[in-house]
Amino acid sequence: MCGITGFNWKNERLLHLMNKAILHRGPHGEGTFVEDNISLGLRKCAIYNVSENIRQPMFTGYRDLTLVFNGIIYNFMELRDELISKGHRFRSRTDAEVILHCYQEYGADCVRHFNGMWAFCIYDKTKETLFLSRDRFGIKPLYYHYDNGRFIFASEIKALLEHDIPRKENRAIIFDYLYYNLTDHTEETFFEGIKRLMPGHNLMFDLTNNEMHISKYYDIPTKTTECKTDYGIIRELFTDSVKRSIVTDASVGSCLSGGIDSSSVVVTMKKVAPDMEIKTFSMNFPGENIDESIYQQEVNTKVNAVNYSVTPESSDLLEDVKDLFMTQEEPFSGTSVYGQYRVMKLARDNGIVVLLDGQGADQVLAGSAYFTGYYYYELMKEGNIIDLFRETIRSCQQSSCLSSLMYLFLRMVPANIKKTLYKRHKVPYLSRSFIKENEHRKDVRWHLSSLDEAVYGSVSTYALPHLLRFLDKNSMRFSIESRVPFLDHKLVEYLMSLPPNQMINGGVTKYAFRKAMEEELPEKILARRDKIGFAVPEKSWLKEEAVKGVINNIMNSESFKLRNFWEWDKVEREFERLQSGESQSIFVGTDIWRCISVELWMRIFIDGQDFATSREQCIPKKLVPVQMA
Repeated sequence: MCGITGFNWKNERLLHLMNKAILHRGPHGEGTFVEDNISLGLRKCAIYNVSENIRQPMFTGYRDLTLVFNGIIYNFMELRDELISKGHRFRSRTDAEVILHCYQEYGADCVRHFNGMWAFCIYDKTKETLFLSRDRFGIKPLYYHYDNGRFIFASEIKALLEHDIPRKENRAIIFDYLYYNLTDHTEETFFEGIKRLMPGHNLMFDLTNNEMHISKYYDIPTKTTECKTDYGIIRELFTDSVKRSIVTDASVGSCLSGGIDSSSVVVTMKKVAPDMEIKTFSMNFPGENIDESIYQQEVNTKVNAVNYSVTPESSDLLEDVKDLFMTQEEPFSGTSVYGQYRVMKLARDNGIVVLLDGQGADQVLAGSAYFTGYYYYELMKEGNIIDLFRETIRSCQQSSCLSSLMYLFLRMVPANIKKTLYKRHKVPYLSRSFIKENEHRKDVRWHLSSLDEAVYGSVSTYALPHLLRFLDKNSMRFSIESRVPFLDHKLVEYLMSLPPNQMINGGVTKYAFRKAMEEELPEKILARRDKIGFAVPEKSWLKEEAVKGVINNIMNSESFKLRNFWEWDKVEREFERLQSGESQSIFVGTDIWRCISVELWMRIFIDGQDFATSREQCIPKKLVPVQMA
């Protein structure tokens, strides 16, 4: 794994600065390639044999092709054998060289042959082009800036900011975040002029005329007919994916929250590698209702795992929040991102280089009450009142949470009424002028009408992309490669071809996958109906004196008051209502966090200011860049 950088002119010094900005992505070495109209760079984090894989940028024999590559191609040995049969000759046994030869053989269609996660750039000297690609689901990041013929790309935004790109906020994306709680849902980032190459897309840049063309090479196949559900196939596809994910020369571990997703990863690791010492990394909050330690213990006992756990406190968040923003580079919804950050740090502190994670399962398997609302709506539209009644009753019997019915209600409400409700109740603190400025912005979720549409949208647009951003940035901050077995594209395609009643059945989410794992998981895990993940006690943290002091100082600062995104006194009033217990809304704390998040992001990345996190010191001062380890 690594970080890649590049631009379409010659400047070796600037290339080194870009590489230095993402040193944490590749502590094992640097590679550069510079010619008259091209500069390509790489920071390398060695996962396999260091001596062989450090050779990037990688070239073909005649040096007509040059590659910088971040990721892993799991099926590279099969592709290598196939290419050898076609006459290709190899000098190494690396996936990077396979990419080059696949490009020679298939051109831009080479990516259709890959099973893995990637972001790469190939300089084709003969054609005078740069060919960039990002994997099907966007597991690996790739950002770019294109203006006046200048083309710059990198694995992280902070590398792009080494150039003289104007620091300007993208107001439309800030609106989507504050109003709809959407991030990473378009190619636009929070920085005006900086974009992300979207998942499943290729980018071709012509160095002769400085023109760029982007094309989509992958989409989840349309469900024409529902396939026959075979739990054995599901289990086999998942097992194969986990087996591929643990192949490495480096130390391997797994995140373990105690839910069905991470638990399935851990027990399957033991199944495919019975002699492996399994190391799991968790977060605990003894005495809190979000504590999952009893479930973690069930799994650890079953596989005889060595478990490491961490219990972050609000004071830790205040200490780390600056580095957390530098890590994520864009605002994020809620402090659960910090929980993941601390688990990654814990893994790094204990020598782990590769960490498996259950990310993606919730989206692919319709694993939350949000999806249940769509299923209910679908049943209602079909006139299937008996099944609707049965599902709602069983869901209520298994959980006291009525959020599924709330989501059903929201599906039934016309879009114009939803917008009115948002203005009056959900975001009453936003500036009316800011809302007016962005009234053309839409939330695609408002127009979905079936479970299939909701799952597809969640995977492709409005949930998985930002979760993968959180995961990649948090793990690579600590030079850890995170791998996500649930996002093997063959597994995803099979699961998303299942009928709705195999996603949700009898009030049980992830029904087909639970059935597939019945013989593998402890009964206590299979029986879980709640969804927690790496949650932190955000609501109680917001009531602690130190945190309250910091937030009050931020909200009373001149910069916060002058932002025209919100009416600062209304934000302050919402915070006071939360502190007094007057507001019981589950959304208020998150809404307040989004405002604070935008403010802190603006100070660091746009205004060039820093912020202190003690109660006494929340006065903006000149930015001192955070050195990423």
